[in-house]
Amino acid sequence: MEWIDRLNEAINYMEEHLTDAVDYEQLGRIAGCSSYHFQRMFTYMAGLPLSEYLRRRKMSLAAVDLREKDAKIIDVAEKYGYQSPTAFNRAFQSVHGIAPSAVKNEGVSVKSFPPVSFKIIIKGVEEMNYRIETRESFRIVGVSVPLNKDIEQNFAVIPSKWQEISENGTLQKLIGMMDTPPMGVLGVSTCNDTEPWRYYIAVSSSQESDGFEEYTVPAAVWAVFPGEGTNQSIQELERRIVTEWLPTSGYEYGNAPDVEVYISPDPQNAKYEVWIPVVKKQA
Repeated sequence: MEWIDRLNEAINYMEEHLTDAVDYEQLGRIAGCSSYHFQRMFTYMAGLPLSEYLRRRKMSLAAVDLREKDAKIIDVAEKYGYQSPTAFNRAFQSVHGIAPSAVKNEGVSVKSFPPVSFKIIIKGVEEMNYRIETRESFRIVGVSVPLNKDIEQNFAVIPSKWQEISENGTLQKLIGMMDTPPMGVLGVSTCNDTEPWRYYIAVSSSQESDGFEEYTVPAAVWAVFPGEGTNQSIQELERRIVTEWLPTSGYEYGNAPDVEVYISPDPQNAKYEVWIPVVKKQA
């Protein structure tokens, strides 16, 4: 099955389980990747986080249910996984701009959000430079923060950790320990489905850890994309990798962390590489 077809199979699974607790790990298995990589792909391709998409779909169907003559708000809330009417009311208003109790009023407008579907559109407007590189495992030392399974909740956690270690001298200490490839300050997301999710700010080093955390990045084949610019530019590069390069590359996500290599970590004029673990697409 083609990569894009598996994504659409995952969408079908979500539609069948909108009244259940959607299993993010099962979504990843259907799509042939980790739940973390599935959420990233979905966000870049759909233009909104997976959690927000699910909220909109549930509230779209809830509005239809509430128009039924004998529908009770508490029953509809429970149907879509909200044990608290207050939480359901908040979610409903965030999508429709009105309270659930107002839906039955004549002339009231609500919003409809149909299911998404994915297809490949070949753009070819701007070239992308990359190389395929096979590497043995390498040891990193640094600091880390735990990541939430809902990746939308991590957007504030990671930048604040970078700021913290930049201000307290930790970053400079780590740079002094860097002595093995890849040379640069590393942002490593260990987000597979077999170990706790963490984000490491670290360097590749053979030195004693000196109180820092250690992690071994496993051997893998990497697609490496160079870039430069601001923090926003690396996010744009990652979006293009997922939406433009990956669907037609002949590769799929591999079972290894995502790695960002900051060769020059200046947030306003950074030089960096994005490393995506890949495996050859199965015929």
